[in-house]
This record gives sequence, structure tokens and C-alpha cells, in this order.
Amino acid sequence: MGIESDPQPNLTGAAGEYYAMCQLLRLGYIAALAPIGVPNADIVVTDADGNKLSAIQVKARRNIGADRGWHMKPKHEKLISSSLVYCFVQFDLDLKASPSCWIVPSNIVADTLTRSHQAWLGTPGRNGRSHQDHAMRRFLPDYSHVGLGTSHGQGWLDPYEENWGLITHIKPEMEVSS
Repeated sequence: MGIESDPQPNLTGAAGEYYAMCQLLRLGYIAALAPIGVPNADIVVTDADGNKLSAIQVKARRNIGADRGWHMKPKHEKLISSSLVYCFVQFDLDLKASPSCWIVPSNIVADTLTRSHQAWLGTPGRNGRSHQDHAMRRFLPDYSHVGLGTSHGQGWLDPYEENWGLITHIKPEMEVSS
């Protein structure tokens, strides 16, 4: 029996956060869920020495939908920090399949969302009508349909897939001192 839609999107989000945290702990990071209500981070991460503090925002989805994208908001176009990365988690409908993750710096996410949304606004919609601006943004593995195929076509996310090493390369805005 196939699953046609995500029956519990909040549970999918929580599963993504716990999966990302599990991976971070397996890699030797100190990771914990951020307190409820923290607006821009789902997980806080430090190295084993406690010298670097980073934030991760997790976006999780089930492998559902034609565009295979993650839901975002306009705030993500402006959310840029050298100590913030996104972890995009994709759960397959087959529970035996392992999830996939893409670790993407916040500046790349913000730029991609801004450019793709502006390109989408500039393309005609149904019956040639203009698209109307709205609060939905989509982070996609392929933006060819809105004219960003040269830089953001099929495969543009490949360098970020399972690239947990990006977390060690982020520059914390604040070093923890002893």
C-alpha cells in the first residue's frame, strides 16, 4: 500500500531533526535539540572541545510530490549566518531505505530561494497569467523549469549530499572562551 501524502508532517519534521542529530553524534559532534521556540535553529552543535558553536535548521520531507522540494518561507531568503547550515532530509516511502541528507550553508539557501522565486514570478503561469507573490518558497533539487538550469539544474545539490564535513568548515560568529 503506497502513501499518497504525508499524514503527519509534524512527525516528519521531528523525525528529520532526530535523524540529523543522530548523524552528528555518530560523527563525534556534541549535538542537542534547540529549545522549543528558538526561531532559526533546530539543533545546536559544538565540537568535542566546546570551542565552536553552530546552528542547524532541519527541513524534512517524505519523497512525495512532483517537484521533490522542501517548503520554505520568505524569511529564509534573508536568514544568512556563517554559523548556520541547513540539513535537508528526505525520507523515502520505503521504510527500509535510508534517509538522504543535503547539508547546505545558509547563504547558498538564501541566494537560491531569492533567485528562484524571482525567476518563478517572471515566468507565466496557467493560461499565460502572471504568478502572484505569496509566502511559499520551495527549495528544489532542480530549478530548470524556472530558467535556473545552468546553475541550479538537475544535480546541483550533489556536492552537498551527505556532506557533513561542511559543519567543520563553518565559521562560528562567536568562539566559546574558557
